[in-house]
Amino acid sequence: MKTASILGVHFHAVTMQQAVELAMTRLRARQKGYVVTPNPEIVDLCCRDSEYMGIVNRATLVLPDGIGIIYAAKILGEELYGKVAGVEFAEHLVAAMAKENMRLYLLGAKPGVAEQAGAKLCAKYPGLVLAGTHDGYFTDAQEAVDAINSCGGADVVFVCLGAPKQEKFIAENMDEIHATLFCGLGGSLDVFAGVSKRAPDIFIKLGLEWFYRLLKQPSRIGRMMKLPKFLLIVIRERLFGRKGNNQS
Repeated sequence: MKTASILGVHFHAVTMQQAVELAMTRLRARQKGYVVTPNPEIVDLCCRDSEYMGIVNRATLVLPDGIGIIYAAKILGEELYGKVAGVEFAEHLVAAMAKENMRLYLLGAKPGVAEQAGAKLCAKYPGLVLAGTHDGYFTDAQEAVDAINSCGGADVVFVCLGAPKQEKFIAENMDEIHATLFCGLGGSLDVFAGVSKRAPDIFIKLGLEWFYRLLKQPSRIGRMMKLPKFLLIVIRERLFGRKGNNQS
């Protein structure tokens, strides 16, 4: 599979359809693996944490979540086929799973949110089997592992604990969990539950979802400033190579 390297993170160059097909192929073959969906903030975390970088780069699928990743690829002359947002990938995957009556487990978010998300997904995609849910407010990872296994396991587990916690949880515990594919999906459960809404389609199509979120929450301005900083680091790498990639 072709990859594009962005500051050391190796993204897979796939379309949404290809990503879902690859995931379903592994599910049918019962091949364990995990999917990560890095945005610029996650790439920045990887640059600061070599262990985390390794976890991300060992993923079965590394999907470009965020227009900043696509801009970075263009700056660096790397080829990606467009943004594959985590929440959109998750919904397309659920739709495919429902056709084969596969089992989904939802882990993360505040108490009650995962149940609400599961109910809405099952109503929207008849045939999907909700194996179980657990909120993200656990202090012992074994508690979550036992909860998933006690329900008979699942084909897919959506792990929505935020980065880097969700990817580290997957890497440390997937061998013990009775499930095939794990997907680190940040705040996706809030979207599926209707607790938070995505930007209108026009903002998404124009690559301005970040701007819509800023309009809704001006307090995010500090967080949003990370995007131009990220792109400056990418430009510096293009001009001067990896030696110039020092974020201190």
